[in-house]
Amino acid sequence: MVKQQILGYIGTYTNGDSLGIYSFSLDQSNGEVSVLADAAHVEKPTYLTISKDNRFLYSVMQEQDGGGAAAYSINENGTLSLVNKQVLEGAAPCHISIDDSNQQLVTANYHKGTVDAYPVDAETGAIEAASSIVEHVGSGPHERQEKPHVHFSGYTPDEKYVVVVDLGSDTVKTYEIDDGKLVEVSSLSTKPGSGPRHIVFHPNGKFAYVMTELSNEVLVLAYDQAKGSFSQVQAISTIPENFTENSQGSVIHISSDGRFVYAGNRGHDSIALFAVEGDGEKLSFVEHYSTEGDWPRDFSMDPSERFLLASNQNSSNLTLYTRNPETGKLKLKQKDVSVPNPVCVKFLHQ
Repeated sequence: MVKQQILGYIGTYTNGDSLGIYSFSLDQSNGEVSVLADAAHVEKPTYLTISKDNRFLYSVMQEQDGGGAAAYSINENGTLSLVNKQVLEGAAPCHISIDDSNQQLVTANYHKGTVDAYPVDAETGAIEAASSIVEHVGSGPHERQEKPHVHFSGYTPDEKYVVVVDLGSDTVKTYEIDDGKLVEVSSLSTKPGSGPRHIVFHPNGKFAYVMTELSNEVLVLAYDQAKGSFSQVQAISTIPENFTENSQGSVIHISSDGRFVYAGNRGHDSIALFAVEGDGEKLSFVEHYSTEGDWPRDFSMDPSERFLLASNQNSSNLTLYTRNPETGKLKLKQKDVSVPNPVCVKFLHQ
């Protein structure tokens, strides 16, 4: 049988044994993950994004007293070659997204409370100097909401707007990019103290799902594509009612058919599965899956969506599940894949 190898990359924290960005492969024929190599030596490449054509990888990064974004070309053998980087004063961003045309990069900075936009040369992959930096204002009732903490910046499905999730001010905002400048279009305030962290859209573009870090919920939002605005229609817990220990929501993903939503819980150390009802307006809880490790920071489905790979930051291991596309349910396949302090898991596109 010919092996079907899918390549991917892992972003990490480098305050432990990690050297930076690691490459891995998933053998789809036997469901086995192998960590290949340290693909790039860089400080705090905690979050990554890959261009739609698989030519470039973009990473958040720290460099001495500055932080910003780095561009890498993806070589045929899976190694990475630095194209360039853009560094601003202060802490590194925590999230990064590139548009489908590989012309616009946006980052979210948790510590600085900013969303930053960078033009990109689509042909060379090079990141140009930041064209817009927007500093959020506001706070919330939780001890970690003393100021804005921007945790996610990405694109709406039609890429008409940039959507930004702010844990510190309990807001989900949309922006237009007008001549390189971020211009606020709409702002939704979530429940005080909820701490929204990440967002994912239903494939139909009518609904979105926000993972909250502090209240451990998924918020179902109706999305007005014309106005770029949100309204909340449901909130559902991601952890059991009787779980009283510390747990913090992490990441959220949806299957490409729009039928199942997956949400990560750090502390409960699980992935919660939800079934999507109707057009996407309601979620119903199905079951939890242990991540077989400590502090699951991220997970991702492979392009076939027959597998799901999770990263446990504190126990430095990856956990692989097989996934039933009809039921959405997961089954443990592999749990002893070692990589230091993993945060972000990204597969190449297909």
